[in-house]
Amino acid sequence: MSNTRQSRSGAAKANGRTPPKVRLKKTAQSSETKRKTAANGPSKKNGSSGRKAKSAQDNKSRPGQTASDTANQRKSAPDPVQLANNMMKVWQTSHKLAATYMQKQQSADHTESDPLNVADAFAKLLTQLVADPDRLIKAQADLWRRYGDLWQYAGQRAMGQQAEPPAQPVTGDKRFKHQDWSENLTFDVIKQSYLITADWLQNLVSRTAGLDDRTQHKVEFFTKQISDAYSPTNFFWTNPEVLQATIDENGENLVRGLNNILDDLDRGGGQLNIKQTDMEYFEVGRNLATAPGKVVYQNHIMQLLQFEPTTPKVYRRPLLIFPPWINKYYILDMREDNSFIRWCVAKGYTVFVVSWVNPDGQLVKKTFEDYLNEGIFEALDAVKKATGEDEVNTIGYCVGGTLLGSALAYMAAKKDNRITSATFLAAQLDFSEAGDLKVFIDDEQLQSIEQKMEAAGGYLEGANMAQTFNMLRANDLIWSFVVNNYLLGKEPFRFDLLYWNADATRMPQGLHMFYLREFYHHNKLAKGELVLGGVRLDMAKVKIPVFLQSSREDHIAPCKSVFKMKNLFAGPTEFIVAGSGHIAGVINPPHAQKYQFWLAKKDVDDFDAWWAEAEERPGSWWPHWETWLGAKSGEKVPARQPGDRHLDVIEDAPGSYVKVRS
Repeated sequence: MSNTRQSRSGAAKANGRTPPKVRLKKTAQSSETKRKTAANGPSKKNGSSGRKAKSAQDNKSRPGQTASDTANQRKSAPDPVQLANNMMKVWQTSHKLAATYMQKQQSADHTESDPLNVADAFAKLLTQLVADPDRLIKAQADLWRRYGDLWQYAGQRAMGQQAEPPAQPVTGDKRFKHQDWSENLTFDVIKQSYLITADWLQNLVSRTAGLDDRTQHKVEFFTKQISDAYSPTNFFWTNPEVLQATIDENGENLVRGLNNILDDLDRGGGQLNIKQTDMEYFEVGRNLATAPGKVVYQNHIMQLLQFEPTTPKVYRRPLLIFPPWINKYYILDMREDNSFIRWCVAKGYTVFVVSWVNPDGQLVKKTFEDYLNEGIFEALDAVKKATGEDEVNTIGYCVGGTLLGSALAYMAAKKDNRITSATFLAAQLDFSEAGDLKVFIDDEQLQSIEQKMEAAGGYLEGANMAQTFNMLRANDLIWSFVVNNYLLGKEPFRFDLLYWNADATRMPQGLHMFYLREFYHHNKLAKGELVLGGVRLDMAKVKIPVFLQSSREDHIAPCKSVFKMKNLFAGPTEFIVAGSGHIAGVINPPHAQKYQFWLAKKDVDDFDAWWAEAEERPGSWWPHWETWLGAKSGEKVPARQPGDRHLDVIEDAPGSYVKVRS
């Protein structure tokens, strides 16, 4: 999963990122600071998204009314005895929580005080800010001007007048959806004060001159993390929904929430492992990964699954899929109604999928070349034995696509023509603009990761990568669960994608460090400097047809980064941008009628030019891709059953490798 910065005002566009913004009241100053949409998140509309209708007038709060006042309108006062008892339980559980945490921390490794190397980046930021006092004075004046607009707005509302809010959440920000954030003046002012301050701080940081690109990216990213953490929605006294729940439930929500924290600390071995879904409800092979098939080949690092046909005839060329090894393959086979694998089988393809092992201490020496040889090439050999076909179509998802792209360059150098087309789903081969994950890839952090892996026995636990990915969407994947699980005391919803997200795999040290250093940090494949098996890889030698899928809101493989792959291949390429993000942008079955995708008729080499020409099409991109693939799959032949040629069936799908939990 660097160029010297130009001006601070143009830096975000140049680097494909923009600090999250709020909708501010238009003034002369705010017009100057308005920024264009970042290239890794195009701003074409995803349908209409107006605010929810307000409740009936008789349920609205009066200006200046508190959450308690509103609660008394909705429900009688809480039971004082029950509330007092629950507050005593909260006090007792809090002491237990503190003791448990301290006990766990005593046995934890504290040798690294700043493993993300954040302090050094912010020290450089501070140096540059102090060196330009005039700018700081102007920034402070701008902040006070915005606060003045807020107090003027608050005064108008208190007098019963209509007024335009100086700041509002951006479209898609779900933190302030509770009605009291808009209807109750107190919480409305708290919300807008936070939005103004967060926007001001992020703009101040993003426009600081004199920082190298990596440092600038890091301070922008962690400023956003800090701003998200201090949102008033995350605290008891400033969240009206939590206050209302506490009154309605006599504080029982807080008791449940503290117990949830204790459970999460225990499950995380002293680290807070936030529960995102009902982990007991889902089971791989029972209600996830249920497409009928067989394991027809396996080695130390993978099992090869062949799925049973559902059509009397199939395309001659098989379809071989390489999912990411940092997650499990069943993202492509979640439930029956959203299974990409089932859909492909129903379209008449003989589908094979690699199911990577969840490596333990015995596999810590495995390398990127091992995954190339024992993953890509042994799978190709097995598919030929299973079908008798020399040529196959392939798919690479995320880092599985990075491995596939490397294999294509190696095979081109060796004149190996077994792969006749390649589809890349949310994958990257050029990492020069790889998005926020690059924040975690500098020399100091790479050294820290390597030391952590050595201390763990030569591999990285999947939970570590999951935490990193969660930080890329902290409001959705961290703070929303803090509010739901701990402040409201609720259990998270049953959500298959979040179960899969938590079912991460370990990574062998050699494989993982090679990937981070050679691809993310040094970008050697795109530069033509990567050597595998004694072969220098040249992507320009790959001339087969390529389909590139990206997603508009992908934080892991930004669409602009995926687009750069177009310029690496010598053959014809088809590029699309799908709606949504890294997962939902890929797993979007046509019958769901969700999202959309964009196509451009002109074949251009610049993403901004491509986007300017792109046309929006409603619904899933799957049928468009299938039309592209069908033309490259040969004539129809009688359907093949797993094990009917030269490979024996080992076990039923989904196989045993995918069921090994970290």
